[in-house]
Amino acid sequence: MKLVTYRINHTPARLGFVEGEMIVDAEKLGHIKQSPLPDNMLDFIDLGIDGINHAIQLLNTATKEELLDCSIPMGNATLMAPIPKPRKNIFGIGLNYTEHVAESARTLDTSKELPQEPVVFSKPTSAVIGPEENIIHNQKITKQLDYEVELAVIIGKRGKNVPKEEAMDYVYGYTVINDISARDCRRAGQWIVSKGQDTFAPMGPVLVTKADIEDPHNLNLSLKLNGEQRQSSNTKYMLFNINDLIHDLSTVFTLEPGDIIATGTPAGVGAGMTPQSFMWPGDVVEATVEGIGTLRNYVVDSEAAN
Repeated sequence: MKLVTYRINHTPARLGFVEGEMIVDAEKLGHIKQSPLPDNMLDFIDLGIDGINHAIQLLNTATKEELLDCSIPMGNATLMAPIPKPRKNIFGIGLNYTEHVAESARTLDTSKELPQEPVVFSKPTSAVIGPEENIIHNQKITKQLDYEVELAVIIGKRGKNVPKEEAMDYVYGYTVINDISARDCRRAGQWIVSKGQDTFAPMGPVLVTKADIEDPHNLNLSLKLNGEQRQSSNTKYMLFNINDLIHDLSTVFTLEPGDIIATGTPAGVGAGMTPQSFMWPGDVVEATVEGIGTLRNYVVDSEAAN
């Protein structure tokens, strides 16, 4: 099942289900079928698998006329980040692909040794933007604006000290995140200023529920900058897989429905190129994960964004 948060013009955000080239409005479908559904993503995630099954049942039993009454063409909607305002910071995982560890050691003064446990940072909720939105480049702060395509995992139920073998039971679904990073803004080894600036967490275009991704540990992921392929890899090359990450994070933090884990990026970032090649105003960046879709965003100067 593909879920979206969308709006029409400047109306409030709505929850929708993707059916071909149409978006079925969740709340309106529930009203027509006299069986309520939430109007926003977080409330729907709180319902867990029961909510998904309920929505599928309503979609499968709706007549063509009923679906038309609560649907709009995808092209008439503006897609937002699937979770436009997460309840808490996004969990980011650094140095989680072997080749990215190597290129980071060459160019970013990180250790050349493979991490023995996940490297965890966070991105504030204020960093989240959706598809087709602008990444703000403040040249007074950074001259090294970089990209990182990542598979993002959405948590579906509360968990603490989750065993690795049970970790996938806590997954609700997946989306794409572009972990934007200002490489010259790291402070004494701390990454949040580098990675947490406004607009530095593009997310989308859809949230795909767990049942529709057969194997999240075998998904191609790639990134293009202005049409040029920069990153291309597969999630099977993660050093710490999703089970590892959920287990590790849950020993420190209580995981809750709607929490987001950005699972790390492969090699090919701008900082790793020779010569280094960063993003500048006018650039178009496209991050793709197999089975989910392509997240496109535009880099704009901070002065132009004001």
